[in-house]
Amino acid sequence: MNIPDQRFTNRWIGFAWAMAAIAAALLLRWLLDPLMGNTLPLVTLFAAVAAAVWVSGVGAAVAAVAIGYLASNYLFIEPRGALSLDKTDIAVGLLAYLFTCTLIITFGEVARRAQAQASEGREVLRVTLRSIGDAVITTDNDARITYMNEVAEAVTGWALADAQAQPLDQVFRIVNESTRQPVESPATRALRDGVIVGLANHTVLLRKDGTECPIDDSAAPIRDEHERVSGCVLIFRDVTAQRRQEHQRDDQLMAARLLAAIVESSDDAVVSKSLDGTIRSWNAGAQRLFGHSAGQAIGRHISLIIPPERLAEEDRIVERLRAGERIDHFETERLGAAGQRIQVSLTISPIKNDAGEVVGASKVARDVTRQRQAEAELRRLADSLAEADRRKDEFLATLAHELRNPLAPLSNALAVMKRAGDDGAVVQRARDTMERQLAQLVRLVDDLLDLNRITHDRLELRTQPVELASVLQQALEASRPLADAAQHTLRVTLPDEAIHVNADPARLAQVFGNLLNNSSKYTRPGGTIDLAVQREGAQVCVSVKDSGIGIPPDQLDRIFEMFTQVERADHAAAGGLGIGLTLVKRLLQMHGGSIEARSAGEGQGSEFIVRLPTIDAPAHVAQPTAAPAEVPTEALVQRVLVVDDNADSAESLAMLLQMSGHEVFTAHDGEAAIQAADAHRPEVVLLDIGLPKVNGHDVCRHIRAQPWGRDIMLVALTGWGQDNDRRRSHEAGFDGHLVKPVGPDALLALLASRASAR
Repeated sequence: MNIPDQRFTNRWIGFAWAMAAIAAALLLRWLLDPLMGNTLPLVTLFAAVAAAVWVSGVGAAVAAVAIGYLASNYLFIEPRGALSLDKTDIAVGLLAYLFTCTLIITFGEVARRAQAQASEGREVLRVTLRSIGDAVITTDNDARITYMNEVAEAVTGWALADAQAQPLDQVFRIVNESTRQPVESPATRALRDGVIVGLANHTVLLRKDGTECPIDDSAAPIRDEHERVSGCVLIFRDVTAQRRQEHQRDDQLMAARLLAAIVESSDDAVVSKSLDGTIRSWNAGAQRLFGHSAGQAIGRHISLIIPPERLAEEDRIVERLRAGERIDHFETERLGAAGQRIQVSLTISPIKNDAGEVVGASKVARDVTRQRQAEAELRRLADSLAEADRRKDEFLATLAHELRNPLAPLSNALAVMKRAGDDGAVVQRARDTMERQLAQLVRLVDDLLDLNRITHDRLELRTQPVELASVLQQALEASRPLADAAQHTLRVTLPDEAIHVNADPARLAQVFGNLLNNSSKYTRPGGTIDLAVQREGAQVCVSVKDSGIGIPPDQLDRIFEMFTQVERADHAAAGGLGIGLTLVKRLLQMHGGSIEARSAGEGQGSEFIVRLPTIDAPAHVAQPTAAPAEVPTEALVQRVLVVDDNADSAESLAMLLQMSGHEVFTAHDGEAAIQAADAHRPEVVLLDIGLPKVNGHDVCRHIRAQPWGRDIMLVALTGWGQDNDRRRSHEAGFDGHLVKPVGPDALLALLASRASAR
């Protein structure tokens, strides 16, 4: 239906309502007629006219006035049943009726229009509130809900029908987002203070179903025409997406700050540049590495730190970056502020804009100079260890060879002695062979022990002023048998003056003995060995020169290294462990001296030059001690307890002592040693340290704790010969410390000295 038709229909409906009101008024007057008679015939029409104008408007009301008067005139004004207008009182009544109806219609139309305008305003407000994008709730002056739009229904979870007349705090429940504590509604303050309350931040709305929704809200009071607060309007919105974005921005900002802090505090240099090479950022690590401050570097070209010959390298890097490629661990050189070359490892990443285009590069540079030096050092050490391992293997093979060499003749000589019977000459030759080979074994072990002591700084020198010639004489006597066996010519040249040095005579004799023996081993039979001494200022120079196989030039620098031996051209074994020259060098260094090896090459002989600091001639020279007075044989006989867990060692030593006339007892563990000492009360105890059940130190302490054990001579006889081993023996209460094997003469001399002292 179109608008004109709608209006026409509405007009007829209004006219019908007006006619119905007149009919009702006439019916009422007719019902009251018995009581009222001819008085007030028009009284009920005024209400009908008022109803007609309110419901249907002026037109219907005018029709109602006319129709109502005509009907009342005909029905209730005399003469009844006819229309009469010619009488004065009827005309006056008509005028009064028309005047009154005019007033009613006028005021009714005014009121009707006012009502229509109010309704229209309310409808406009309702439509406006429904169409607004934010949630809206209105309340009365008691903070009870009077209206809420559809958005408010969706956000709160309350329907308008359920929420209307409910207290606002029951529907609009809010808490602080962080503390979860209840928050006062802005509507409460708007009603209380009559002010507009701005948006509150970080507020969470608790929906009807218990879920949460972050919101922003505000409220304003509603005032009437007298400026009295009659309610409030509350506006709020769901800001879940906004909060999520804020959190994301906060997270991104925090990540950016953390990244900036990491970059700034990084030990590595972190530099960014544009594709044209302009430096854009420069962290503290870059300043430490390259020496340029950020102010000096930013805005400069990256060639500031690139060696000129590597600029093309930068162009290749840019090409790879333009292709979006990342470059990892690229090792190259860069320049420091002082012009120094720095070995660096670069990790380079492309920097892209929002469109995905490469606009720059980020470089992380790490100084690998020390790392490369360390790697080179590690490689050197690895090579050195490999070489040491190779020499160790050679040494072990040589050691096995050198130990087997004496063992073979020892075994052979022992077999000869078993079969010799009464042939004294054969037995004597076998004994001589065994003594020589045993001495060789002892020298091997002594050299190893000496080298170990020096390596661990446990060798102590007993230095004193000595005449060098006497030391050289001892060395010559010790090495002469080897030279004579090879038919070497041994020539000695000494100065006329006496030369004195501050040295340990035994160790210095060992040095020169080793050098002479070394020359004998590497000189073919019939060759010559020259020992020459001359003073050079405050030093003395001792030269040991031979006509032997010589030393190759490539081995001169390492001839003093441990386990190094010069190979002979004829592949004949020279013997030894390859530690003699190492021992010589270490001992000379301990004396403040030095040694130098010279050789013209293979087959040209060798020369070893020793230099030692000299001292002035001492005022007094130590004289040899007088030989002890002879002691009667019967006084030398003693009771001796031999304790060793090696039964052969204990029994053979007991046999040796018994052959010398001593009374000997044996034990093979610590407990048996204590029992034997208590039972036999020996005068001398030769006690091994590494015993089962109770070790030698504890056995010594136990014997010393007994009244009868205080004067016993306790001697440690062991394979442990380090300085620390000797110290522990002394602390345990031993009178002496002998290292196996002990020569029979030395052992018998020890017993004789004890007997002499007694």
